[in-house]
Amino acid sequence: MFRKLSVAIALGIALCAHAQTPTAPPSYADLPLAEQITRITSEPGVVRAHWGVSVTRLDGTPVAAMNDGQLFQPASNAKLFTTAAAMALLPMDDHLKTQVIASGNYYGKGTLDGNLVLKGVGDANFSGRPVPFVRVPAGTTAPHRDELRYIDELADKVKAAGITQIKGDIVGDDSLFPNDLYPADWSIDDSPWYYGAPINALMIADNAFNLKVLPGAAIGSKPTVVMDPALPFYTVDMQATTTTKGGESALDIQRSMGSRVIRIYGTLAIGSAPYSQDMSIAEPAEYAAAALKAALEARGVLVSGTTTAKHSSFYETSFTRHSTEPVNNLTLSPRRKVLLAAPTCSDCGTRVLAEHVGPLLRDDITITNKTSENQHAELFLRQLGFYYFGSGTSAQGARVVRYFLTKTVGIDGDDFLFFDGSGLSGHDLVTPRAATKLLAYAATQPWGAFWKDSFPVGGEDGTLRARFPAAPLKDHVFAKTGTLSEARGLSGYVDCASGQTLIFSIMVNAHTPRTSDDQKAMDRIVAAIAATN
Repeated sequence: MFRKLSVAIALGIALCAHAQTPTAPPSYADLPLAEQITRITSEPGVVRAHWGVSVTRLDGTPVAAMNDGQLFQPASNAKLFTTAAAMALLPMDDHLKTQVIASGNYYGKGTLDGNLVLKGVGDANFSGRPVPFVRVPAGTTAPHRDELRYIDELADKVKAAGITQIKGDIVGDDSLFPNDLYPADWSIDDSPWYYGAPINALMIADNAFNLKVLPGAAIGSKPTVVMDPALPFYTVDMQATTTTKGGESALDIQRSMGSRVIRIYGTLAIGSAPYSQDMSIAEPAEYAAAALKAALEARGVLVSGTTTAKHSSFYETSFTRHSTEPVNNLTLSPRRKVLLAAPTCSDCGTRVLAEHVGPLLRDDITITNKTSENQHAELFLRQLGFYYFGSGTSAQGARVVRYFLTKTVGIDGDDFLFFDGSGLSGHDLVTPRAATKLLAYAATQPWGAFWKDSFPVGGEDGTLRARFPAAPLKDHVFAKTGTLSEARGLSGYVDCASGQTLIFSIMVNAHTPRTSDDQKAMDRIVAAIAATN
């Protein structure tokens, strides 16, 4: 299937309008909370959307509700359910180890007669990201990251192990999890972008790279492209041209499925800002192998072979049937030990030459929730399936989550249906009351405080760093955001003027496209909740 992406960059648009002072929204502070919610969601800009609200005390006692038993697309609020299950059921103090394994005969004098295998075990932070999570204040940008730093470290270790020549291939091995790259109903329109990148056991740099297009030096010249990481895995067919200063800047970026050629059409004006986009790596295991091969060759190691990938087969007759199959009792799978160390033996032609020890799993909970990382949530889902059923598919992971939510938390099984772990699937459905029930349950658990701390904080960090920037809500809203087309969600905890903490879940579907009126209304509802005595 052919992928066509259109990106328009508007420059130098002058709007002739009289300056107007923004009109303050009406206040309903003298009304009961439920009535305030009704009034806010009935205003002209948001009344046509479908709203659901659940507000409870920490013990789960209802405070206010609107359509709280109706099903909504949760968007990234789905990550709450995935990360809560992970906190409760996975060993949060474990580290995942990505290993480089020599497979073949080692003759000494530096020669490996066989393949060098980069074995992935689902480490979501095999990248340049700082771990633990580092706050990036609103209005600032994060410093540049060396996304291949761990590849370089592994190459150094292979060289230090005495390897100077490899008479074989460099293999990216993501076979620990089945080749289930895209969850059910992930949109094909999302697949070229970083947030829609595939999911596999050998994830590198979040399975994404940055593409930057800069105008040429002269009118009619071709724009230039910079990729980060600067790995020659994808090539660019540049059909765009540079136009006059102040002229139209409009780019059309195309990539065919399965192709490594990116085609760029359109115009870019001289002096215009670079167009920057984070794109997905469609073949992450082979990309990782290519990165390791380049790093080894840069260190003088000769590689006679090529790069390839090792996958495990995947088929699934029905996601819904597999993910909702009843579970009498969760028991750990013996296969889970493979996540912690790849088995090797000296008499079967394998030898670990280097390994990278990933961060604590608990640290990735924070990253997943703070910055809403889709691929990280999906890896937690696969790890849940692998730990308990020995199969790292999204369906088996969703089966574990369903068991946890219904049998442990006590949520009605008809109050949710998840097809993935991140909320990017258009099939995901959940009720606001399911979210508040989960949040109330977590408040009673030993892991609940850490989980709450993993949420974005209003006016401070993550996806809430630019929302709730002023008192009394700044630093007092702890909530997971969610945005997917015309669906939006916000669920979490808020410190109230009375000194109590309330739980809330606000979901809106089918809001007017290309507006933020629903988000503004959502934030006003949070403010109304916070003012509750």
